[in-house]
Amino acid sequence: MAKFPTYDTMLNPLLKAVKDLGGSGTVEEIENRVAEIMALPPEQLEILQDPQRPGRTKFQYRLAWARTYLRKYGVLDNSARGVWALTALGRHTPDLDEKNVVKVVKERIALEKQESLEEDEEDGVVVLASWRDALMELLLALKPEQFERLIQRLLRESGFSQVEVTGKSGDGGIDGKGILRLGGLLSFHIIFQAKRYSGSVSPSQVRDFRGAMVGRADKGLFITTGTFTKDATKEAIRDGAPPIDLIDGDQLVDKLKELSLGVTTQRVEVEKVMLDPEWFKGI
Repeated sequence: MAKFPTYDTMLNPLLKAVKDLGGSGTVEEIENRVAEIMALPPEQLEILQDPQRPGRTKFQYRLAWARTYLRKYGVLDNSARGVWALTALGRHTPDLDEKNVVKVVKERIALEKQESLEEDEEDGVVVLASWRDALMELLLALKPEQFERLIQRLLRESGFSQVEVTGKSGDGGIDGKGILRLGGLLSFHIIFQAKRYSGSVSPSQVRDFRGAMVGRADKGLFITTGTFTKDATKEAIRDGAPPIDLIDGDQLVDKLKELSLGVTTQRVEVEKVMLDPEWFKGI
C-alpha cells in the first residue's frame, strides 16, 4: 500500500476542492472531492486514525488538520453550521506553498501561546485534546440497550414522535421506528438502526438495512459511532432505491452537543494578547 499522505500534502487539493464546489462546501462534500482529486484508493480511506478509539478515519483526521491550517492561514473560513468557504484571499490564491503555510501557521500558533496544543512527533501535526474523543469513549462504553435509549432520546429531542426501540433479533438490523412531522403538515415514518461500530460501515450493511425497511417506512436512518465508507454513502443515496440518511460518529457527537444531551457548554472569556514586532523595530 502506498504511503499515507500527510496533512500538508492535502493543503492544495483541499483548496482546489472548495473551489471546485463553487467556493463552499460541507465537510462530507469536501472530503469526497479531495479523495477524488488525490485519487486515494478505498482501502486508504477506510484506515482508522486510532483502531482503539473508532469514529474517525486517518484521512478525515488529517484533512481536518489541513482545514484548520488553511483557516489559520486565512484562505478558508467555517460557519457554526459546519460549512467551509473560501475567504477573499482564498478566492485569489491559485496555489499554495505548502512549506510556507505550515511555517506561518505554526508561528501564529506560537504567538497565540495555545498551551493546550502539543506536537505529534509521528506526523508533525499539531494535536488538540478534544472533547469529541472523550465523548466517543463514553458512547463506546455504553451497553447496547443504553445506546439505543440514547438514540431514542436524541430523535425525540430532534422532533420525532412515537419513537420506539424494538431491537428484535433477526429483524434485519432494525433497532426502532418513529415519525417525523414537518411543519405540522407532512409526516414521514422512519426506521432506524443504531450501532456502536468499531470501524467503517460497508455498502452491504446499508443494503441489508434497506432490505429490512422496504415497505415498512418512508425513509431509513443509520446511526453509528463509526464511519461510512465512500461506497456505503453512495449506496445510501442510490437512484431508484429507498433513501437512507447516514449519521456517523462525528455528526453524532455534534448533535449531542447541539441538543445538550450529556454535554454542557460554557462560554469563557479569554484575554488575547497580540504582539506587534514592527512597533519594537521602530523604537
